[in-house]
Amino acid sequence: MDDALFLHRLQFAFTITFHYLFPQLTMGLGLLIVIMKWIALRTDNECYNNSTRFWAKIFAINFAVGVVTGIPMEFQFGTNWARFSTFAGGVIGQTLAMESVFAFFLESSFLGLFLFSEKRLGPKMHFFAALMVFIGSWLSGYFIIATNAWMQHPVAYEVGANGNVALTSFWGLLLNPWIAWQYTHNMIGSVVTASFVVAAAGAFYLLAHKNEEYGKVFVRVGVIAGVIASILVAFPTGDGQVKNIVVHQPVTFAAMEGLFETREGAPLVLIGQPDMEKRRLDNPLHVPKMLSFLTYLHWGAEVKGLDAFPENTWPTNIPLLYYSYHVMVGLGTIFIAIMLGGIYLLWKKKLFTARPFLWVLMLAFPFPYIANTAGWWTAELGRQPWLVYGLMRTVDGTSTMVSAGNTLFTLLGFAGMYFVIGMLFLFLVVKTINNGPEAALKH
Repeated sequence: MDDALFLHRLQFAFTITFHYLFPQLTMGLGLLIVIMKWIALRTDNECYNNSTRFWAKIFAINFAVGVVTGIPMEFQFGTNWARFSTFAGGVIGQTLAMESVFAFFLESSFLGLFLFSEKRLGPKMHFFAALMVFIGSWLSGYFIIATNAWMQHPVAYEVGANGNVALTSFWGLLLNPWIAWQYTHNMIGSVVTASFVVAAAGAFYLLAHKNEEYGKVFVRVGVIAGVIASILVAFPTGDGQVKNIVVHQPVTFAAMEGLFETREGAPLVLIGQPDMEKRRLDNPLHVPKMLSFLTYLHWGAEVKGLDAFPENTWPTNIPLLYYSYHVMVGLGTIFIAIMLGGIYLLWKKKLFTARPFLWVLMLAFPFPYIANTAGWWTAELGRQPWLVYGLMRTVDGTSTMVSAGNTLFTLLGFAGMYFVIGMLFLFLVVKTINNGPEAALKH
């Protein structure tokens, strides 16, 4: 891999990884705000109503930083990936434009109404504004996933005389069969993040013995939403997405599982280290025949390994792909265990006083961010060496006019700028949490 290609990929990976820290919370938090607002309407409980105001402030901070960090990514399509944009712009330009024009403006407009017009709107219209913010954020996610799904599994296109692709069916693009599992898996993953963040804030208040009424609301909502989302993100959505990969990208599946040789009754590897020189997993801890069963519902089914595919179609960084996938799956399993523990304590009416468990909830909130990031790394590393699967290789999509030095300069600039933005974001969020939900009544 030449220096320019490596730096183009590194810059996009850095900027998109940093950017996605923010939308994954807003998308999940949008749903939880709607739930809390609905409970407030049904019960006339002002604690839930004020909780929505508090989390709307956190939502707004995330939304603002997400917008700022998202803009440079679209510019990179033209600056660093010009040949890709020329090749695929006739297709992906449709969904990216709809995300900006429809979903973004729907979300941002109603967010303004929700934040600043509660008294004029009244309780029911204020709930409607919250609902529109949620729909806007999830619609935005759909258009972005539709773009990525086309890159993973291109449909509804034709190659023109100039060698570029053109869209043949608008609805074919939006109803790509790859989308269903990828979208639901991604959005429920965002609910997992939001549930842990809300529960962590509540645990903090209960441990600190301040805003305890709100702390109980946050922990209750976070744990109930979290256990549902943590299970759904594993099954059926995670299972469905993996089976998508088995059918359409079998070489990716083999790399994810660290399966170098085709096997009947293939084992499920829990732990192991890929050795690319010897083409094996070192120190594997595995469950016999389980991979065959989970994949094909048959204990003796054959699962194709990397040896069944030409080496030039293998993902370019198999160890990182393997570790990303296993980090995501491992953390997802831990999330289910934590939230089931929370539900048990809630049922026993011990959740709000179980200080060791509250510490677990409070300290666990960064891990869904890691799991969601690892999931996206799995998707993008797994598609390599293709930019558009089966149509354009990554090496063919870069901008020939942008040198390695140019990209290194902008990468360092982004790193410095995002450090400042990240510190400002943390300051505002910590200040909002320290001020507490009661502060929302003063604004």
